[in-house]
Amino acid sequence: MTLTLTALGQQLRSGALSSRRLIESQLDRVQRSNASINAIVSIDSDRALAQADYWDRQIATGQSIPALAGIPISVKDNLCSKVGVTSCGSRMLRDFRSPYDAHVVERLESSGAILFGKTNLDEFTMGGSTETSVFGPSRNPWDLQRTCGGSSGGSAASVAAGLVPASLGTDTGGSIRQPAAFCGVCGLKPTYGRVSRWGLISYASSLDTAGVFAQSVEDIALVLQAIAGHDPRDSTSLPHDVPDYLAAVRQDHGIQGTRIGVIRDQIESPGLDPQVRSSLLEAVEAYRRLGAQIVDVQMPHSKYSIATYYIIAPCEASSNLARYDGVHYGFRSAAKTASTLDRMIEQTRSEGFGPEVQRRILLGTYALSAGYYDAYYLQALKVRRLIRQDYDDAFANVDVLLGPTTPQPAFRLGEKINDPIQLYLQDLFTVGANLAGIPALSIPIAPGPEGLPIGMQLQAPVLAEAKLLSIAAAYHRATEYQPKLPAAFEDPTS
Repeated sequence: MTLTLTALGQQLRSGALSSRRLIESQLDRVQRSNASINAIVSIDSDRALAQADYWDRQIATGQSIPALAGIPISVKDNLCSKVGVTSCGSRMLRDFRSPYDAHVVERLESSGAILFGKTNLDEFTMGGSTETSVFGPSRNPWDLQRTCGGSSGGSAASVAAGLVPASLGTDTGGSIRQPAAFCGVCGLKPTYGRVSRWGLISYASSLDTAGVFAQSVEDIALVLQAIAGHDPRDSTSLPHDVPDYLAAVRQDHGIQGTRIGVIRDQIESPGLDPQVRSSLLEAVEAYRRLGAQIVDVQMPHSKYSIATYYIIAPCEASSNLARYDGVHYGFRSAAKTASTLDRMIEQTRSEGFGPEVQRRILLGTYALSAGYYDAYYLQALKVRRLIRQDYDDAFANVDVLLGPTTPQPAFRLGEKINDPIQLYLQDLFTVGANLAGIPALSIPIAPGPEGLPIGMQLQAPVLAEAKLLSIAAAYHRATEYQPKLPAAFEDPTS
């Protein structure tokens, strides 16, 4: 068992636990465990302890404190922070120190959370196994020979191993939900625009969004409450009021009559691991016993999702990453053979970007080039609209959609890194939510082969996070789900 955000908050407020003691305990965990999983790539322990002392003083004097006061939360290293380096897991930004905090970092700290380290990720979030990081791969706490997923693998692993009770990640095509499923934690990708992207270093601007990892659905709601809301600095931020997510999760009114759409072509996909399929069908029956109405749903254009995503995302990456030229900031090649500006830029980008980033830049540049724009990028935009229409049609008849998060449990490190197509196919069930801009959540449902976690994905209409979280929480209540750390990361003194 592991303490959740909610439990830690109660202990801090009651005086049963001090924030300094909590931070010291987590720093000790990092010292003992991080080397084996490589989840956290930088940490400012002095600052974390100073913040802990501040919140302890506030609590001791009876001051009213915000919801996350004194609790450590890690942040993916593509979210800008004035603390430490913001590297994007790349040689290109390995020494970059941001002059400002991302909006979500600001909101976390205004809610009292202590920024507890930056987490490892695939380089510029391009990858599905955290193996493209300049810091080396992160490892799955449930099996150190397996991937923790990507691109937010370090964030997922830091929660799964108990280094922090929650973490922020980003999701472009499944980069929160896939590692959440692999590591046996909860992971939410909110509606596009529900959480500000200001200070998020972009991969694909129309797809990226910041989201949350935590051990429970209630903890997801607690962090989402802190980071959601309109931000005038982000032109894509939605000007809508933020509902009470925590109340929605805690109100156990049952889900009698809730219409749950089962994405039948995903569950019956020949590429789906049999044990994943079996666990999902058991989850469907659990919802049926709770009184939900189960409806089979077809998504006719979902088979084009991967192809559509891997045109649109690289095209946007090609544009976003053009700024890394060795002139303005970041890495510059030290080679003495660059006799012209163009040659210096070429050498800088060849040395500063890894193979996967270069591959996606080249793919995007090609698709946007004269003679190919209409055939590839414009066509992909049209198919994206059809995929969004599939979701609109489905949500006209159901409240949420249910399906697998990943085709299989966590695969072994090195197994797919040299086969990009196989790695891209790990996003098969997750990219649709990004293309449509809807919220999606992965929750752990069962131990799979060799004790590895299995995740179930729930998707909801735009801005329906409260409903999504409520339905997920109902499943965990019905199955008496308890967050659990892998045996190797259990603390015998806790």
